[in-house]
Amino acid sequence: MAKPTRKPRKTAQLATAASAPTGLTHFNAAGDAHMVAVSAKPETHRVAVAESRITMAPATARAIAAGQIGKGDVLAVARLAAIGATKRSAELIPLCHPLRITGVDVALRVDPTSVHIVVTVQAFDRTGVEMEALTGAAVAALTIYDMCKAIDRGMEMGPTRLLEKQGGRSGTWQRSR
Repeated sequence: MAKPTRKPRKTAQLATAASAPTGLTHFNAAGDAHMVAVSAKPETHRVAVAESRITMAPATARAIAAGQIGKGDVLAVARLAAIGATKRSAELIPLCHPLRITGVDVALRVDPTSVHIVVTVQAFDRTGVEMEALTGAAVAALTIYDMCKAIDRGMEMGPTRLLEKQGGRSGTWQRSR
């Protein structure tokens, strides 16, 4: 039995996105998703800073700070996870370009009921590193959850958000606090 052939359809939503303001660069004129060509853009120094937070019971935060989680040093593993995640963003996010990352800094602060995560990513490339910083922050939070879930399944992650970006044609952007 032959499989029925499906004709590609353009939905009204995609057609609207294609004709939307020029900020939607991941859609071509036909409304199809595509990876933006960046080869004509100059290589510049780019920096992005993103944060995330994972909120937990006070006892969990104390155990993390004291290094008393049975799976090991939660903060060290979360830091390594964030760094590794920044380097794999293009594998996880379909239209994200692979970048030559030149530096990653991960700051982790244990508060009374949470861990605050700040990831700073640098590259000298043709497109920004916002997705890499956001991915690193989110994966650090997921790693903390994974390492602590045996004692606290009620942990919550977020917000995960961009704090700042520098470089490229659009220049510097900072979140107003």
